[in-house]
Amino acid sequence: MHNDLVKCTEVLKKGGVILYPTDTIWGIGCDATNPEAVKRIYEIKKRQDSKSMLVLMENPALLERYIEKVPEVAWDLIEISTTALTIIYPNAKNLAANLIAEDGSVGIRFTKEKFTSGLLKRFRKPIVSTSANISGEEPPRFFDEISEGIKELVDYIVEYRQDDPAPAQPSSIIKLGVGGEIDIIRE
Repeated sequence: MHNDLVKCTEVLKKGGVILYPTDTIWGIGCDATNPEAVKRIYEIKKRQDSKSMLVLMENPALLERYIEKVPEVAWDLIEISTTALTIIYPNAKNLAANLIAEDGSVGIRFTKEKFTSGLLKRFRKPIVSTSANISGEEPPRFFDEISEGIKELVDYIVEYRQDDPAPAQPSSIIKLGVGGEIDIIRE
């Protein structure tokens, strides 16, 4: 795992794209503050850039660097969540503009998973996380389900957890309004 962390950090710092295991499913990722890297992910996934992607972060204390005003209810949701939870926040800032949705929002998930936590600590910036599939196709539940086309287009493929037999599950998604309104997108 150590070699994967070192190599991923190098690739991310150079604006590259990685294929990596997350706390949910295998993801395609890059520096969430680098618009050129984000653009590459849209191209790899054959996805319209009007469909935003989520961001992984390791520490909720960093949230205010990337969200103008964090709704109070967010802190409670982060604290009580026992499973992977992506929260879509209003008024994103300091991220690649092409990562932020047209309404100014962005989805953020805090991870406690060993590999992604280690990577986020080393890289010291948020990382894009989007499922490792072409837009519209089923997300892969195992590494072996990732298409060769995706694998060929990334700059680095993490070896850690490639043989993990546990099927991956996507996160729940909740969207928060400026006034703390809650909209459940995916349970």
